[in-house]
Amino acid sequence: MDKMTAPEYDSMTSKPKVEFRDHNPICLKDGTVLSATTWMPADATVSAVPAILEYLPYRKKDQTAERDALNHPYVAGHGYACVRVDMRGCGDSDGLLLGEYLQQEQDDALEVAALRPPELKAVISICSTDDRYGGDIHYMGGCLLVDNFTWGASMFAIAPTPPDPAVVSERWRDMWLARLESGGTYIADWHQRQRRDKFWRHASICEDYSAIQTPVYLVGGWTDPYHTSLFRMMANLECPKKALVGPWGHLYPNFAQPRPQIGFLQESIRWWDKWLKGKETGIMDEASLRCYMQETVSPQRHHNYRPGRWVADASWPSPNVEYQIRGLAPGRLVKGASSSEELLSVCSPQTVGFAAGKWLVFGPYPEGPDDQRIDAMGSLVFDTAAHDQPLELLGAPVLRLRVASDKANALLAATLSEILPNGSTTRLSYGLLNLTHRESDDSPVHLQPGKSYDVTLKMNECGQRISKGNRLRIALSTSYFPIVWPSPEAATLTFDCSRCTVELPTRSSSPHDADLRPFEPAENATPLPIKVLRVARQSNVLQTDLNTGVVTVCYDSDGGSYLNLNTNWCYGTHETVTCSIHPDEPLSARVEQRFRKEYGLGVPNLSIAGWLTMRATPTHFHIAARIDAWEDQSELFGRDYSWSFLRDHV
Repeated sequence: MDKMTAPEYDSMTSKPKVEFRDHNPICLKDGTVLSATTWMPADATVSAVPAILEYLPYRKKDQTAERDALNHPYVAGHGYACVRVDMRGCGDSDGLLLGEYLQQEQDDALEVAALRPPELKAVISICSTDDRYGGDIHYMGGCLLVDNFTWGASMFAIAPTPPDPAVVSERWRDMWLARLESGGTYIADWHQRQRRDKFWRHASICEDYSAIQTPVYLVGGWTDPYHTSLFRMMANLECPKKALVGPWGHLYPNFAQPRPQIGFLQESIRWWDKWLKGKETGIMDEASLRCYMQETVSPQRHHNYRPGRWVADASWPSPNVEYQIRGLAPGRLVKGASSSEELLSVCSPQTVGFAAGKWLVFGPYPEGPDDQRIDAMGSLVFDTAAHDQPLELLGAPVLRLRVASDKANALLAATLSEILPNGSTTRLSYGLLNLTHRESDDSPVHLQPGKSYDVTLKMNECGQRISKGNRLRIALSTSYFPIVWPSPEAATLTFDCSRCTVELPTRSSSPHDADLRPFEPAENATPLPIKVLRVARQSNVLQTDLNTGVVTVCYDSDGGSYLNLNTNWCYGTHETVTCSIHPDEPLSARVEQRFRKEYGLGVPNLSIAGWLTMRATPTHFHIAARIDAWEDQSELFGRDYSWSFLRDHV
């Protein structure tokens, strides 16, 4: 590291002055130019400072501009160069974005500085995954996530968007047309590859955890599904590591919801100062895993605040966690293995799952799980007696079941909930298993109807204090739409109670709990200066058509439109997701996503709009799509798409 001289300070804040550059060109070996936005101390060009890289396919000029303005200037003000790069084919960068986690993406990053080059000294990884197949937005327990479609639809709307003419000059229209012609059709690859093959193994770090040698700080939230990867990485990474799990959704902890938010930027600087500047900040002397132990709340789709406290463990798996075994008996969870020899069957309505909310929850909106009594009516339920003292859970509940199916394809959904004295039921965790994937995600095998199988279903990790007097409930169902696509036929599953248990990760107090250093209050940089052109609004509606019986949920998210006063760039977005199904017919499932995006210098005169729909037959998944683009209200481009994919044990 070059010797650092005293930085120039802002007389009003006593922090180094930060220089902002909207576009810094990075020329790659093949001539492709990537666009980087930088924030750095004003004297960094003559006195070197460490650099922090954020490299994403989400447009820095608009899609992440408000978020970036809260984070990067703050860190830069503490003596760092923050470099936010648009990937090839994104925003103001040259080229085409042809997929997710491609080799080209990684090769480009190597030239910028990632993938363990000598220059890479440390990482903070937020809401990330170690497994592209089973730990990302595509598949869960071998079940096809509906988010595989909706996120594919989102990328379909991100990839073909225009660059800023003020940055790329007269090339802008040709670049935009090339992106429109290429299309963001990753959705086809994601649905065609229904097994965990080499496509998904590529760039999944779980294939070789030992390859990660750089110090890593893992950050996640209980409301965000990506927290499950954090626990796997903590158990398997051999590099210097730390992990933090709060109550949050898929956002940064300094402005995430549910609260409490924390001084995450201050925590980040402690990490960077340790590994990039060689300062002893004490961050590695603290417990390696810090989690927010949530307390009892009534069920609702959104919480502004989750009560709880911070706890700490020296390692994961933790010596402070032991698994209590409970057996499944008719209607009851009993201590130890069950002596019941009852056979219990369930064939759930296809609407079981509408109380689950979304798979990916960002936090600020009512998109989480509702009162689980709604879904319990179509499930097998097993309840404990009321607890005579509080019980703390930390980790992943595990179900070990003997089950038979009357169909060759079937899925199993399991939820763990806390029952309050008034009967309301709050979901703590859930898990899914495509029973044809009971042995492998690589080589699924159909079920033999009527044959019993011993299967293991690992649920998502949770951190929850069960209140005295409350009960726990396990609920089992054969559907979980619109989290995952239904099986091709409604299956009946039969469970042998004498061979069914759940293992509950019960935590005892740790000596590290009392030694926790309090987080500082949340701080952010000055918000992005904008002029609002259209006010953002959110509307989520769940309804039943009393004539047809079809149940529909519609998430209508109008992100509004604004003018960035720093760059004179306009951005607007509006997206709706609609999911519907009839309770008696798995093949009635339909999902549709519509979008409109607006861009422009000074005024939003460049726009794209489109839609995608997905449905299923007994043998195939069918996706149709349309995209249109306009310049000054004159149509510039239009194209229809259609794909069909053979169902492969899904």
